[in-house]
Parts: sequence; structure tokens; C-alpha cells
Amino acid sequence: MGQNKWLQSAHVFVNGGQFIGVPDQDGSFMISGLPSASYVVEVSHPTFVFPPFRVDINSKGKFRARKLNNVQPNKVEAVEYPLIFKAQGRAPYFQKREEWRITDMLMNPMVLMMVLPMVLIFLMPKMMNAADDETKKEMEESMNRLKPPSANNLPDFSETLTSWFGGGSSSQAAKSKKKK
Repeated sequence: MGQNKWLQSAHVFVNGGQFIGVPDQDGSFMISGLPSASYVVEVSHPTFVFPPFRVDINSKGKFRARKLNNVQPNKVEAVEYPLIFKAQGRAPYFQKREEWRITDMLMNPMVLMMVLPMVLIFLMPKMMNAADDETKKEMEESMNRLKPPSANNLPDFSETLTSWFGGGSSSQAAKSKKKK
């Protein structure tokens, strides 16, 4: 970008646009007629970012400039006149795309819900083998108490589905065939 074009798109704002200055061909600017007060001076440019300065003008016409620090306003870093604005870098119009990390996938709630039970399934038998004989016997007794008295009394899953969707139980259909 040529020097002339660059200067045409740059503007100097005092207090966010209360007073506006335009840089000359050599890059200098002047804003006159400012009453005594404290001002924030910043350069606006569509391509580059510049650091702002705070300029204090007292009633006698003396002024002092310092770097603007919004995080620590009590910290004073004096700057000499004339103010020289140096670009901090290009204006960040786009956010940098996030990089993919394996931890993002591993800490995903769905993955945790699948992996944690699998880990427990594989670790529980190992923990059972490491336990002493008394603990193992107690665990077997508690598991036997939870089991139904006989697994033979439970209906067959295929018979249940047939009775739901087939209109009746499969044993009744078999009995009706024998009668014919």
C-alpha cells in the first residue's frame, strides 16, 4: 500500500471522535483548539491497529502524554512529544480457527459415558481376583441373592414378541394346529 493511500485511510480521533484529525502527507497531524482536560488520542485505520495515548492538557497550556493502560490506570508510562504512533500489527478481523486436540475428544461427555463403563467392566474382574477368599465368597453370596430363583420361569423373548405382534401366543397357535 502506498504512503499516500495509507494516509488517506488513517484518521486521528480524540475522545472517540469528539475531535478528529487527518494526517498530512508526511504523516504528521495537528488538532488545535482543545480545552484543558484529559483526552484519549487514537489512530483509526482499516488495516492496522495502533496503541492509544492519554494526553493531559492543564489550564496553563502544558501537556503530558502517556500510554493508555485500561487494565492498570495508575501505571504511568510517559511518552515524549511529538506522539509517534507505531502499528502493533494487522487488524484481527477473523478469529483463528481452533485446532483439534485429542483431549477435546476424550473429555466429550458421550465418550466418557462409553469409556468409563468399559473400564469398569474390565477392571472389576481384576479387582475380584485380587480380593481375598472371604471377600470373594461374600460377593458371590450377594450376587446369588440378586438372581431370580429360577431363570426357567421367565418367558422366552421371541414368544413375547410373537404374542405382541402376532395376535396371540405361539403355544396357542401350536395347540390349534394339533386339533385340526
